[in-house]
Amino acid sequence: MLTSITPLGERGRAGRWPLTTTAYVLGSMLGGAAVGTLAGTLGLLLPLESARVAPAALVLLAAAAAAAVLVEAGLLPPLPTVRRQVDEDWLHRYRGWVYGVGFGVQLGFALATIVTSPTVYLTVALAAFTGTPAAGATVGVAFGLARAVPVLAMRRVTSGHRLAVSAQRLQTLAPAGRVLAGAGLLTVAVTSAARVAGG
Repeated sequence: MLTSITPLGERGRAGRWPLTTTAYVLGSMLGGAAVGTLAGTLGLLLPLESARVAPAALVLLAAAAAAAVLVEAGLLPPLPTVRRQVDEDWLHRYRGWVYGVGFGVQLGFALATIVTSPTVYLTVALAAFTGTPAAGATVGVAFGLARAVPVLAMRRVTSGHRLAVSAQRLQTLAPAGRVLAGAGLLTVAVTSAARVAGG
């Protein structure tokens, strides 16, 4: 999908890349806010205020982060996911800002399309563990923004050759992205464990 929203593609569809991209980023943040708010609202059901329960919640979060690291490393099987992708027919059916928002909301919501990394599930868990809709929304907006920003790497794709080069570059960078995701998960696990140990 990332290689679909490019200056080249938008020109071919008589669209404007800056407008479509802005709609996509805002849509992703909106989708992230929605899933974060939902998770934070469900987090209200968790007894996180209890002095006895809070450390247990951190242990659970640390364990989830550690398991996610093992999944990213290929030492545990992939987590279950839906097999749904965004509908690429929208590219030819709607205006750029419409599919920009639509794709963004679906991808920013995190769980509406195929999940390729355990960081997605961990983000939703983090939003739930905030214990409030507002804090959960903040986590979700940050996720939505982080998920959408890579589209900016397509800004120079104005020819078929540049599209091929960019697609190849994305393939090449994928392993580094997984390492960074694993490092982020490990940070969550260690930080949570340290907070439990520190009382």
